[in-house]
Amino acid sequence: MQQLTRAAIIAAAYIVLVFAFQFASFGPIQFRVAEALTLLPAIYPEAIAGIYVGTLLANVLGGHGPWDVFGGSLVSLLAAYLTYRYRARPLIAYSSPILLNAFLVSLYLRFIFDVPSYWLLVLTIGFGQAVVVLGLGVPLLRFVRQNQDRFL
Repeated sequence: MQQLTRAAIIAAAYIVLVFAFQFASFGPIQFRVAEALTLLPAIYPEAIAGIYVGTLLANVLGGHGPWDVFGGSLVSLLAAYLTYRYRARPLIAYSSPILLNAFLVSLYLRFIFDVPSYWLLVLTIGFGQAVVVLGLGVPLLRFVRQNQDRFL
């Protein structure tokens, strides 16, 4: 029950963060603050489901269509799984959400936002993802590890 509760809290936090920072959460250039949570599977396996559900619901509410809903959610699911799977190897764990979003989300965002260059999107999505994951996610992960006994 504790794991289900934690997954639900992570999903809810993801959705709230996406819409609290909606101006930066969608588009060809994005700094989706909620992506800081994508490193939580390194500590909590149930965060994989939380990230997936949170991304799915946020993208449904975001209104950019089925590619974003299903594509973005599956990319997040894969990134969360790889973060969990390689939790003992931080370079792989931390780079998974950055690289997968940069290379895979850019595939369909190119058509949603009519951007002529796939590689430009790879750079903009990858840069925004790196800033959020490394700048916010790594400190969040460190904080949660140090204070695990205070959390669910």
